[in-house]
Amino acid sequence: MFISAADPESTPVGGAELQQVVWLSVAATVVTIILLIVAWAHRTHRIEWFDRLGRRLGARHDEPGWSTIPTMFVASSLIVALLGFMWDVSLHAGRGRDAGPLANPAHYLILYGLFALFVAGMAAIVYPRDGEKPGVAAVRITRHWYAPVSGIFIAACGLYALIGFPLDDVWHRLFGQDVTLWGPTHLMLIGGAGLSTAGIILLNREAEIAMRLRGKAVPTWLRTIMTSTAFGALLIGLSVFQAEFDFGIAQFRMVFAPMMIVAAAGLTLVAARLYIGPGAAIGAAIFFLLMRGIISFIVTDVMGEAHHVFPLYLGSAVLVELLAISRLRNRPLAFGAVAGLLIGTVGLAIEKFWNDRVFQFPWSQDMWVEGLVMAVPVAIAAGLCGSLFAMGLQGRLPAKNVGRVIVTASVVVLAAGVANGLHATVPKDATASFELTQVGTTEEPAVSAQVTLSDGVVDDDPTWVQITAWQGGGAGVVTDRLRRTGENTFESTKPVPVGGNWKTLLRVQDGRTLAAVPIFLPADAPLKAKEVPAEASFTRDFVPEIDILQRERTDDQPAWIWAAANMVVLLCSLGIILGICVSVSRVARSIEEHEAADGAERAPTLTS
Repeated sequence: MFISAADPESTPVGGAELQQVVWLSVAATVVTIILLIVAWAHRTHRIEWFDRLGRRLGARHDEPGWSTIPTMFVASSLIVALLGFMWDVSLHAGRGRDAGPLANPAHYLILYGLFALFVAGMAAIVYPRDGEKPGVAAVRITRHWYAPVSGIFIAACGLYALIGFPLDDVWHRLFGQDVTLWGPTHLMLIGGAGLSTAGIILLNREAEIAMRLRGKAVPTWLRTIMTSTAFGALLIGLSVFQAEFDFGIAQFRMVFAPMMIVAAAGLTLVAARLYIGPGAAIGAAIFFLLMRGIISFIVTDVMGEAHHVFPLYLGSAVLVELLAISRLRNRPLAFGAVAGLLIGTVGLAIEKFWNDRVFQFPWSQDMWVEGLVMAVPVAIAAGLCGSLFAMGLQGRLPAKNVGRVIVTASVVVLAAGVANGLHATVPKDATASFELTQVGTTEEPAVSAQVTLSDGVVDDDPTWVQITAWQGGGAGVVTDRLRRTGENTFESTKPVPVGGNWKTLLRVQDGRTLAAVPIFLPADAPLKAKEVPAEASFTRDFVPEIDILQRERTDDQPAWIWAAANMVVLLCSLGIILGICVSVSRVARSIEEHEAADGAERAPTLTS
């Protein structure tokens, strides 16, 4: 499937056209009204098909409808949303900004996925009726209406992600188009979807408890497969933050890549092994690899968009499984900390072996010291949080103060790592000189390059010196890691495009240096930007990468508006983190109280 590059003469740079905004608002309102009518009719017994659907889905093992219906919705919505998300990233990498939410076909898949996610949570909330309490941790909404706490959390995740769409348009109107995965409102979209998988794991745990109280149970083998798959989905959800690195168009320093990998691995794999038992960590990693492989094949080979790869995680999973052979598995917090340490060291060494062979740019020696300083504490914190998650599912949380300290410290450690990673510099008065040789055609111009950097820009082992061309349509992204020919001289190893809508630039990352020089940029009427031509010989100054990669951004607004907008997104994100903590804690305490009352509920043991 070929989609041409965006037309810089007509594509807007400050939000969608009002007509598209109106149509989206009307569609969302209509769908919401329909859902409200169905919910009201179900709870007042005016319809029975919704109740019959839940009973039919759970008939085989007598699973409650407030669990089976949301599980069906979440499973389908996340697959569709993941496909739409990866397609969307590839489209933006290949053709730049779009003409609005309705002009990008990938957005339809994302919107469906996120709306279905919200519906899943609401289905869990509205399904119980006639005073039914859905599990021992049910939350009272009205006098005769109770809802599973995890259903409320899933609905909150869906709402949080959906809010990201209109906020994204507002953001673009204020600050221009930020063509990056890590835009604040973009992080809301993927964060809500990713964390919802933790909610579905918790919802199934609530359903399992309710079934056992009725003398029912899902077969052990089926429970193991389903729960391992759910943790694999959680691993996928936590890994989408790395997509810019997967596509080879990272707009941030490389030290982020290992930190994000160990964060996802530490939390997910530790929790899976402690909660489910032997083989669960490996099972989650295999599911991750299978699903990401299928999505990569569809986006790249079927749709013909930009190629992307993904982390391995299998080495870290094996490390967690081997550690679980020791007696340390009986001390979950210690297990989580040690597992995190192994993931942040040995696991990263395995990931480097994989990364250097399948990713476009290897992890160089230049980044390793700082990378480990960031990754190891985050890995340990993630391992501890994974242990807390498993203990909560088992109803064996430590004292409240212990859990609060771990979660708070983990957020602080992660924030410190992010703040350090975002600190980048541009060498003062640094320049790059180019000698370009035309090797393309008149219709598709391309060049080979000889590049000379001014003294002190890079050391003997920079993270990268590369030429990137993107957003020109067709294959999407062209990257070339330059070959060093002298102390400050480099040469290209393959032709790079320099015409049409391509944005072509030299990128340098060395330590904290993150800078770029434009080679060719097309004229852009909406931006009032002139063409930057690819002349045969020229010298240009280094500038911050973001000035070129996110050419559409604007700093016309006062600084306090930017700070306030980021603070709103941050508070919403912290609210979602608080929500999963409260939900897990409520389920865990309810299990403890029930076991103390009659001993009927026995959680999976830590020694499995």
